[in-house]
Amino acid sequence: MRASLPSRLWRSLAPVVAAALLLVAGLASPALAFPAASRADLIDYLAGISGRSTLSGQHNREPNSDPTKYTRLVQGITGQTPGLWGGDFLFASSDVANRQTMVNEAIRQWQGGSVVALTWHMCPPTTGSTCGWDSGGVLSHLSDSQWNQLITNGTSLNNAFRNRLAEAVPYLRRLQSAGVPVLWRPVHEMNDGWSWWGGRPGANGSRKLYQITHDYYTAQGLTNLVWVWNVKDVSMGSIGQYWPGSAYADVASLDVWAKLEPSSSDYQAMIDVAGGKPISLAEVGRAPSPALLDAQPRWTWFMVWAEWLVDPAYNTNASVQASYFGPRVLNRGEFAITGGGGTRTGKIRGIGGKCVDVAAADSANGTRVQLYTCDANGAAQAWTAGADGTVRALGKCLDVAGGVNADGTRAQIWDCVSGNPNQQWRYDAATQRLSNPATGRCLDATGQSSADGTPLQIWTCTANANQKWTLPA
Repeated sequence: MRASLPSRLWRSLAPVVAAALLLVAGLASPALAFPAASRADLIDYLAGISGRSTLSGQHNREPNSDPTKYTRLVQGITGQTPGLWGGDFLFASSDVANRQTMVNEAIRQWQGGSVVALTWHMCPPTTGSTCGWDSGGVLSHLSDSQWNQLITNGTSLNNAFRNRLAEAVPYLRRLQSAGVPVLWRPVHEMNDGWSWWGGRPGANGSRKLYQITHDYYTAQGLTNLVWVWNVKDVSMGSIGQYWPGSAYADVASLDVWAKLEPSSSDYQAMIDVAGGKPISLAEVGRAPSPALLDAQPRWTWFMVWAEWLVDPAYNTNASVQASYFGPRVLNRGEFAITGGGGTRTGKIRGIGGKCVDVAAADSANGTRVQLYTCDANGAAQAWTAGADGTVRALGKCLDVAGGVNADGTRAQIWDCVSGNPNQQWRYDAATQRLSNPATGRCLDATGQSSADGTPLQIWTCTANANQKWTLPA
């Protein structure tokens, strides 16, 4: 059916069709499964991609009864599933009642190939387990006397806080039992005073509460938590007053709300405070552009905040697509966490030392794939060998045109569709051949030529040099 549609019509429909298939194949029945992994595996992976790649991410807040609400919107816009799924323990009674639903989804997201990030907009210890988003709840303020009690072991407020932390323990243990490492971001935006826990600098301030939280969960035997320290893009010159120490933080993260994008000084401040640890954009309103990630390459993930994904003050469909299709960005299926960290992203080299190249760096569906002299750092030659069997560049997949099972069928790029056999590839390291299982044919440089612009095709597999490829390490 695809080959018979006019290309312009297909290009307009493809994200919608892809999203529908992803909803069926990507959410209901995952195409791949991440193995059980440790927090160290995830930390090593983030360190491995720092400076090279960034995971796409989407937060899913209210309602916890529907914990993929905003991820589905991403799929509808881009045809991709975010590389990171964000959830929240939340505070309202209906969301607290559905925490298990949220945690079940977190497990399913990990098993489907997305990293899990969790936040907790927590009720203060002066109230019950549920509260409102108001001055009596999350937005409340503790007096200095109450704060001193809160951070002092054995006081009633300190015990109440520990009891509040205990509410999450069964859920975090369930995640640990399922082999899910969690990017855990408690006491978030601690340098801003909008919440009851934030805005208190110094050794006995908000960072002390973070340290208490860390020590409490560690004592509970939770070994799957990657500790994500977090500040907001305000008063960045003083964020060192909130740093808890390297023993307490695995990742340093920034929430960008005061500005549309992190400034170069914000970026440098995070690098400086992190001391070599990975950094991330834990909450953003605007999906970061490819240009921003080129200028600030050490962000290891970004997470767009819930409904801001479709707020025109922050994003358009075109800008979100540009972000997700950017050469540095990794979506679900474009990476795997397998204990060694790293990701197979880089150049694919073939006959004559030439590189597999998307003609004119054009991301339009149907653009031919060719051989070309390897360049320094071009997106047209930046390929990701995905854990789902795809090979991707410019946000698109290497594709057998029309799925035609015949020698000479051209290779092209096309919108990625989960499970599409035209986009499945297998690499045999012994023969160095890259084959398409659906056709049984191999990727081939036409006419055994190594000239710039030589189109690639599929052909009956041979031992010839024009079917030998070196994939990214």
